[in-house]
Amino acid sequence: MYTNIISAADLAAVLPQSTVLDCRAKLGDANWGRTAYLSGHIAGAYYADLDRDMADPPNDHGRHPLPERARFEAIIRRWGVDAGTQVVAYDDAGGAYAARAWWMFRWMGHESVAVLDGGLAAWGEALKTGDEAPPGTSDFSTRDPLTRCISSDELSGQLASQQPPTLVDARTRPRWAGAEEPIDPIAGHIPGAHCYPFQENLDAQGSFKSPAELRARFNAPGAEIVCYCGSGVTAAHNILAMHLAGLAEPVLYADSWSGWITDPSRPVATAT
Repeated sequence: MYTNIISAADLAAVLPQSTVLDCRAKLGDANWGRTAYLSGHIAGAYYADLDRDMADPPNDHGRHPLPERARFEAIIRRWGVDAGTQVVAYDDAGGAYAARAWWMFRWMGHESVAVLDGGLAAWGEALKTGDEAPPGTSDFSTRDPLTRCISSDELSGQLASQQPPTLVDARTRPRWAGAEEPIDPIAGHIPGAHCYPFQENLDAQGSFKSPAELRARFNAPGAEIVCYCGSGVTAAHNILAMHLAGLAEPVLYADSWSGWITDPSRPVATAT
């Protein structure tokens, strides 16, 4: 059972017994990922749409709000996943989007889920074009979550407490600092948040750094860690990295920055 990342060689060995999800996406272009999938994907993979399968439409909870668990359960059944299925998610962005799928399966109580280390570029076999229709049904049943998330109101209350959590922001440093904001209407970060860009979980080849390197990056003493980003997607990459490092699994603030700023009473900080 693979529960965080899986190599291309190991995926090739378990591919016939696995459900593989192509999670490629591009922010601002909702159709890009599916077009890329149709142009070439790992044989047998189904397309997992960031906007339609792994999120609800944008609302007060941000740009990629978590769907109701019952709705995602129906999607998982459509992919044919059952309690014993090994799920593997991949993309072409260092796991930025595949990590969202990884986290969501853990949120549904499914432990056998992993991200393809190195992404599609690590897959040395020929790709298949066109669509692949999922089986459409399974007996998957949602179980207790293996991970945790927190709402905006809960986070606000904790930040005002005597023992606030440690906030980890997965966005780039210029976005965290408020020096630039190409996506959301307000720049900056949640006060007190530390910037840990998700890209720095990877080595020069685009694979995850070793568990020891990741432990050194994230293993700071103190309060519980809450991860966020722009819309709750790349924050899951930092959670995956900490899981790979053998650290306690942090909490996801799924609304993230795009949800935080929907309420003008919530404070905003910058480093400019």
